[in-house]
Parts: sequence; C-alpha cells; structure tokens
Amino acid sequence: MSPRALQKQALQLPVSERWCLVQTLLISIQQETRPAVLTDEPAQSETADDEAISSLHPWTQSLIGILPPTSEEMQTPYINYLEEKYA
Repeated sequence: MSPRALQKQALQLPVSERWCLVQTLLISIQQETRPAVLTDEPAQSETADDEAISSLHPWTQSLIGILPPTSEEMQTPYINYLEEKYA
C-alpha cells in the first residue's frame, strides 16, 4: 500500500482512532530515534518501561507527565545546581 493510500484511509477513521494511530506512531518513532544510552541504567529496563507505557490506552498515555514532580524529585537537581553555582 502506498503512503498516499494509507493517508487517505487514516483520514477516514473516526477522530478517536486517529488519535490512537498518532500516539502509536509517535511512540514508535521515539523508540527508533532514541539514543541507545540515555542514562546509566541498563537499556533493558528502558525497553520494559517503553513497553509498559505503549501497552497503556492512548488516553492514559496522554496523562503521563501531567503531574509536577514531587519535592524529593526536585531536590537532587536543585542541589546539583547549587553545587555548580557556588563551587
């Protein structure tokens, strides 16, 4: 199937199904373009997290990151900032 035909079919879907398609495509693109090593954690745990997130309903996926980080999560970066500033 050509990309043009695929695009035509996608535009005929209901809005909710198009949103699901968009989110699925974005997750796929992010996984393929993400550098292999983002942190010191093993790549296997990142893959497990990605798989767990991608298995969620698209509406639930859209909620990820809405809540602000807790004060404990903010403390370490702030301490690092202060150490760099006053070092």
